[in-house]
Amino acid sequence: MTTETTLALDVRPMAGAIGAEIHGVDLTQTPSDELIQAIRDVWLSYGVIFFRDQPLAPAQFQAFAEQLGDVVEYPFVKGLPDHPMIIPVLKLPHEKHNFGGVWHTDTAYLAAPPMATLLVARELPPKGGDTMFASGYAAYEALSPGLQATLSSLKAANSSAKAEVTKTREDRVADSATEKANQPLVGEHPVIRTHPETGRRTLYVNPAHTTHFVGWTEKESQGLLDFLFAHQVKPEFTCRFSWQPGSIALWDNRCVLHNPINDYHGHKRLLHRITLKGDTPR
Repeated sequence: MTTETTLALDVRPMAGAIGAEIHGVDLTQTPSDELIQAIRDVWLSYGVIFFRDQPLAPAQFQAFAEQLGDVVEYPFVKGLPDHPMIIPVLKLPHEKHNFGGVWHTDTAYLAAPPMATLLVARELPPKGGDTMFASGYAAYEALSPGLQATLSSLKAANSSAKAEVTKTREDRVADSATEKANQPLVGEHPVIRTHPETGRRTLYVNPAHTTHFVGWTEKESQGLLDFLFAHQVKPEFTCRFSWQPGSIALWDNRCVLHNPINDYHGHKRLLHRITLKGDTPR
């Protein structure tokens, strides 16, 4: 495995298009500003980064997130009693649907979707429960110049109420709903988004939320959207992460999709999630 070093970081790329593990860092000790900047640099390069063996208490987890950006609430599910900005991503042994169990970018139906999402693993099944990630950069760059040009002129509508994704929220909405849980939200964003920090272009649609192109009917949009949904998660654009207790993932919601795999029926899986404030896609 190729290893790169940035400051004291041991950076190990995971796949050709996306993802890297960072070793040699103890996040239980408050990172310096220099270390946070180094972590952000690796994150911007790889789209999603992972840390192992980081048993952060909720307050430490939130403090680390706050060094990276401004923490924002999730609109539909309540957070922890003592840390309301930390959302439990939970599946109980008797439940069949896992939270967010479909390819998506987080809350694309908001006017300003999150910049980033962090997860820390708390309780895991004996096997299964991995998460897959896909690069919007790689998906865009693999399109033909003609299709790139066509998509660059389009916006898409993204809804919180698509049936496939609302089903994945049912169990948590049933026991932890916020006052906004039953309010459908819709955001219209460019299909091709320019990343505000890297300047790279990314394909910014997703199966969980994108319903149609603005100015097109859903029926007219469906064929091209189905092509894009399949294209953007081709194996060569992805990486897969196997969780361990204390594992942390940090992904760039502006250019990365993710999909938690629902292959652990009969077992509990609990992670804690924080999202960071983003900007209006352009």
